Amino acid sequence: MARPPLRLCLDDVDPTRAGPAGDTAVSRALLQRVDAGELPATLRLSRPPRVVAFSARDARSPGFAEAVAAAHDHGFAAVLRLAGGRPAVFTPATIAFALAEPADPPATGITPRFRVMAEALRDAFVALGVDARVGAVPGEYCPGDWSVNARGAVKLAGVGQRLLRRGAHTGGVVVVDDAPAVVAVLADVHDAMGLAWDPAVTGAVADEVSVTWEEVRAAIAAAFAATHDLAPWSLDPATLALARALAVEHLVDPLGVTTPSPAARP
Repeated sequence: MARPPLRLCLDDVDPTRAGPAGDTAVSRALLQRVDAGELPATLRLSRPPRVVAFSARDARSPGFAEAVAAAHDHGFAAVLRLAGGRPAVFTPATIAFALAEPADPPATGITPRFRVMAEALRDAFVALGVDARVGAVPGEYCPGDWSVNARGAVKLAGVGQRLLRRGAHTGGVVVVDDAPAVVAVLADVHDAMGLAWDPAVTGAVADEVSVTWEEVRAAIAAAFAATHDLAPWSLDPATLALARALAVEHLVDPLGVTTPSPAARP
């Protein structure tokens, strides 16, 4: 049986050339181009800047402006992310993953897409020696049934989706290292928004096994190589140009003021 083709993008392009929202904007640009039929299914694994990613729901919630200010006090920019959920933290010690793929209609494949991503992350962590499992840990930040955890005790990765007309984005963050920085900023962000969570269940892959960022990214790529026909690909000028144009729509200023939510746009 033929394996599905998948482009793999491992470009370490500096997304901050489009500002702190550049990495998010690249993910959106890939989704829009896949949705338009301009690109095939593409998986990007990148090193993001220091940002707290808020959902459109967060932006409408009480305490949002205070949460954005708290993020900035910790040295994190605030951005609007593609998927729903609750605040998530990205640092250069995390891996941002974004899989954009054709889907028509996209709503019929939500669960299979979650399963493919979560199981690939689990398999990658297991290959590195982690007792990794799919499922939420009680009290985790940005809770979700398709989170990936270690030992059933600490969250290592979160997964979310965004759907367009003919395309779907499955993305999120893997905390490779520096969990204390993630916990510190989330503590004040959650307090500002009145969100309940348990800081003790936020973990990192490097707390479970001795690994580097590069080794974790390679393990994720290998997990997808086991189920897909991978082809290396680099971000092209058209995708980068679109990302630069979209970045402003994802950036939140320190006062919690946003441009119109990308969730309301095509």
